[in-house]
Amino acid sequence: MAQERVQRVLARVGFGSRRACEELIKSGRVSVNGSIATLGDKADPEHDHVEVDGSTLNLDPDVRYYLFNKPPGVVTSMSDDQGRPDLQGFLPEGPRVFPVGRLDLESEGLLLLTNDGELANRLMHPRYGVEKEYLAEVGASPSDRQLARLRKGVELQDGPAKVIAVRIVDRRPERGALRVVMGEGRKREVRRLLDAVGLSVTRLVRLRVGSVRLGRTAPGEVRELSHAEVRALYLDTGM
Repeated sequence: MAQERVQRVLARVGFGSRRACEELIKSGRVSVNGSIATLGDKADPEHDHVEVDGSTLNLDPDVRYYLFNKPPGVVTSMSDDQGRPDLQGFLPEGPRVFPVGRLDLESEGLLLLTNDGELANRLMHPRYGVEKEYLAEVGASPSDRQLARLRKGVELQDGPAKVIAVRIVDRRPERGALRVVMGEGRKREVRRLLDAVGLSVTRLVRLRVGSVRLGRTAPGEVRELSHAEVRALYLDTGM
């Protein structure tokens, strides 16, 4: 791809109008190959290193970052040979994207989708310890002893597991709800971990991945991540 003015590069990947991108450059927030950009500078999106506010940009015009509030009963795949609802039916037309990790069939909440392979790999790899926060409704009243076991860790079939943090948000005689923060995402790990201490999960909602929160996104709704959210994920993963 040939060189083009930096403001045009920024505008094409969604940093606003060309005029807004010019203001970013004027304020000294944009650099090309380590040097502060000025109006009139050019960049080659395929070879040059462009940063805004110190964060590297993926300049591929086809890169996409989506947040999906997965309803229960939707499989975390682009197609399903059993005919169950899949992700493809919810996504807008455009470049192909892939789910970052999984939510099991009956779990719901925040699912990220992207075609930024490096970011996706880092978000999923336990080495980077990107936090995932869940609301877990359980079929018993959680005790302080059970919370202590979750913090200390229990032995599951595929190795030890423990929470980063856990707190009770509702406790009644025969049910309760917990906020659970994990640092990895093994298959059905939250359900298995809670079950191991005697708390059977009746509903599981993922609320947060790294710095990105589900917020007011409705079940079944897809939205593009803002540049601030993408930048936060890059920071979360050391990119």
